[in-house]
Amino acid sequence: MASELRVDPTGAPVRRIALLRALQLGDLLCSVPALRALRRAAPEAEVTLIGLPWARELVDRFDQYLDLFLELPGFPGLPERPFDARGFPEFLARAHGHAFDLVLQLHGSGESSNVLAVLLGGRRTAGFYRPGAYRPDGETFVPYPDDLPEPRRPLRLLEALGAGAADDALEFPLREADRRSLAALRRRHGIDRPYAVVHAGARSARAWSPENFAAVADALARKGLSVVLTGTDAERSVTGAVAGAMTAAAVDLAGETTLGTLGALLADSHLVVCNDTGVSHLAAAVRVPSVVIFTTSDARRWAPLDVRRHRAVREAVARTDTVLGEAEEALRAG
Repeated sequence: MASELRVDPTGAPVRRIALLRALQLGDLLCSVPALRALRRAAPEAEVTLIGLPWARELVDRFDQYLDLFLELPGFPGLPERPFDARGFPEFLARAHGHAFDLVLQLHGSGESSNVLAVLLGGRRTAGFYRPGAYRPDGETFVPYPDDLPEPRRPLRLLEALGAGAADDALEFPLREADRRSLAALRRRHGIDRPYAVVHAGARSARAWSPENFAAVADALARKGLSVVLTGTDAERSVTGAVAGAMTAAAVDLAGETTLGTLGALLADSHLVVCNDTGVSHLAAAVRVPSVVIFTTSDARRWAPLDVRRHRAVREAVARTDTVLGEAEEALRAG
């Protein structure tokens, strides 16, 4: 079936598509609505995600939208990974070997990523640009939509290319293996009552203090919920600080969950309390009530779109009573 994307005036079909989005978990989850729109517009196309090493597993999980993966060895101007100049020629050769009909630059506004997108050698390249900056193609590049929430930004490009209107809901498919892994984890730690997940970690300076998370966790424990602390292996000191500041007992799972197990853990919880980080978008994707604390980042861009189920606290120094009040609202809406 021919693609419905309007990218070639000759009407040539789009059979091989590269999608450049070499970013972190939250960014990739926010791009799922665009992946859904792309698959509907080009149901027979082979779609290759070009991303960071960790994102390889997303191709397997989102196999209804993605087919292949290419690991980006960094690029000058992109801060997500140091540039591997020696590995870059081999990466380009592999990209050119795919003979992409279309390269979609969904990495961002394009100041550095548009050059990278063109180097991938697609028959046609599309993406975002800022006025006055490099715009590779006057027909297939559109102004970067600074005014939209993140899940709707990639959709803007797909709509401009003819994919049509699409819904902006996030999703995260759970596998039976995820549920089995969660069941084993719950048995091992004795998590046999309704629970709330508290995720105190975050990248850079976006983190609320462990003491504040502990105060909220204790209040949730007084409501009869078990408290489960989550984080990466590198965040054990953060979860340990939260547990140490609590008066109630908590189960600390830092470093013990895969992405799939974490998704299942969130899906079975009553509430998630977290900083503005990838866990916020994962909670939105599995549709569990959440409270997301924004201390430095832009809530207009990054807050979940379902404002009843997911409550955003937008304060430079968020108060624990404000977060608890929003938790009550989220639990009622859940």
